[in-house]
Amino acid sequence: MGERDLSDGAIYLPPGEGRAYALGSMTAVFKADEEETGARYSISEWWLEPHSTGPGAHAHDANDEIFYVIEGTATLLVGAQWLEAPKGTFLRIPAGTVHDFENRSAARAGLLNLFIPGGFERNMPAIVDWFRNNPG
Repeated sequence: MGERDLSDGAIYLPPGEGRAYALGSMTAVFKADEEETGARYSISEWWLEPHSTGPGAHAHDANDEIFYVIEGTATLLVGAQWLEAPKGTFLRIPAGTVHDFENRSAARAGLLNLFIPGGFERNMPAIVDWFRNNPG
């Protein structure tokens, strides 16, 4: 069925649909980004295969992030502390806070991510290239 823009600007995406980016053992699927949201936020899913690392510890100077675990159990770094995050866990990362995520479990893990304000998707081509040139 695929993406469908509705007459009032709403977006309908069936499960698994969106703009997907392969990042080694991790996949990002963007559901809405600056084009659809006026750069107010972006929404994406981040899927990690079992026993895999995420993007690496980093911080965003001007962006808050919200994570919600939608499948499995992820492990998230917040500042200097790693937190176990089973399905249903909510986490807000304020701008400037070092963070990371990985999957230390034997099952696939999925995170819903809100990036506020939007625009993160502009980085995805360079991130895809980095993962392609630095296989895991």
